[in-house]
Amino acid sequence: MALPLARWVLALLALVALAVAGDNMTRRLAHPDEGRYSEIAREMAASGDWVTPRLNGLKYFEKPPLQYWATAASFEVFGENEFAARLYVFVCGLATLLVVGFTALRLWNAEVAVAAMLVLVASPYFMALGGIVTLDMGLTLWTTLTLCAFLLAEQQSSRAHRRWMLVAWAAMALAVMSKGLIGIVFPVAAIGLQALVRLDFSFLKRLEHRLGIVVFLAIVAPWFVLVSLANNEFLEFFFFHEHLSRFLTKTHHRIEPWWYFVPILMVGFLPWMFALPSAIVHAWKSEALARDFQPLRLALLWSAFIVVFFSASGSKLPTYVLPVFPTLALALGKFVVEADTRRLARFVVPGVPIALLMAWLAWGYPDAAHDAWSRALYEKAQSWAIAASVIFLAASVVAAALFARGRRWAAIAATAFAGVLLHGCLVEGYKQLTPRQSGYDIAQILKPLIADSPPIYSVDLYDQTLPFYLGRTVTLVHWYDEFETGIEAEPQRVVKEIEAFVVEWRRPGRALAIMQPDLFRKLKARRIPMEVLYQDPRRVLVRKP
Repeated sequence: MALPLARWVLALLALVALAVAGDNMTRRLAHPDEGRYSEIAREMAASGDWVTPRLNGLKYFEKPPLQYWATAASFEVFGENEFAARLYVFVCGLATLLVVGFTALRLWNAEVAVAAMLVLVASPYFMALGGIVTLDMGLTLWTTLTLCAFLLAEQQSSRAHRRWMLVAWAAMALAVMSKGLIGIVFPVAAIGLQALVRLDFSFLKRLEHRLGIVVFLAIVAPWFVLVSLANNEFLEFFFFHEHLSRFLTKTHHRIEPWWYFVPILMVGFLPWMFALPSAIVHAWKSEALARDFQPLRLALLWSAFIVVFFSASGSKLPTYVLPVFPTLALALGKFVVEADTRRLARFVVPGVPIALLMAWLAWGYPDAAHDAWSRALYEKAQSWAIAASVIFLAASVVAAALFARGRRWAAIAATAFAGVLLHGCLVEGYKQLTPRQSGYDIAQILKPLIADSPPIYSVDLYDQTLPFYLGRTVTLVHWYDEFETGIEAEPQRVVKEIEAFVVEWRRPGRALAIMQPDLFRKLKARRIPMEVLYQDPRRVLVRKP
């Protein structure tokens, strides 16, 4: 592709990607993660306590506060809304793309840099998590920068080497402040594995560890010291329960088979999923003769360790494997630039039957509903899912034809455009599920009724998005889950048993409650006075008559 044309294509792609991302930024927050992390930041901004994170008024120590701080600051500037809640995640996703492109440019050339970025943009998984409020995109940015800064340092002279190594130490500290000790585990393990594979430990002398440790501690230590002084229970919970227990036991009830992350990786790189294994082999073999510097091998060892680490864990969530995507994009980017185009055509052709399978699943999607309310929502989302399938089908045919004709960059651009448009369709489809996934509609019913701050009981149920949209906390009833430590520290903030709630409900005064339909029917059978304000198959909103 001619350079001027390439620039126009990339500019157009960037505009389309920004339009899709911008549309996603205003989508209603979804339960549970988006509501949870947005609410912690809202309470932090509202209370002015930037040391002790709280969720629904209760102490919450599962993760460090970097994203909470960033989002709370965003709320201060832009107000408490969905755009502000997602801004940090979006910026982290965009920065990760730029880090990947810059690193590939410095290590190889502009073609590999552009290809690696387009591969990542084409990934529906990476694009999706760039607009969902979880902690994983922030962790991905800082871990990716840690690795890339180390790779760039190894390529530099002494002064530049020191600067990049200090960037790596700072990024590792920010990774720890994003999601805990894995910010240290990933780089240490990957670099150690490479040393073992090469039987070369000379790099240890080049880590700038003396000044690096100072930089690391300057970023990490202040908050850990302050939160420990303010909360006696923090150290035991954070280091033993949240790290050792989560990894070694199944107490978090996130039990999945050992191969759980493999299909997520493959489907996550959907346009390039069949090229991924060959790209990994190509990357490893391409550096077989390199003695001093093997950036792709280190990137692959980094990726392999993350997948194996979380596969061995007793607690698994789909988002855990996100930090692998930028590093694998480096390998894929180099592969799609160097591989024979006819071979690449064979890798994208299987997208045709996959697109047809997607369309078939989308056609039957409403049949998965268990009730008429859900079915109506699924039917609204169905057309967008079918549109995504058609886009992927067309892109697979077009890319295969272009590759077969030797038009490498046109095919790469087509897959990137398809990935962005496919993501846009899925976002629009997901919006149709808002009444099921978000507490926004219920909050709109509640807001006119809570001007004088009556108690709102969340009974044997907790919608993570409801406190955010209400702008206030609710009183938990018989709900523990992730709140156990907070409840132990401040038991007066909750009602532990249903019977205690019934006693409080019978007292004079206004009150509202939200609960599951089954519990509502049981309480109604006991003649507990309740006036229904809203009801769907998942929850019932009531007030005292």
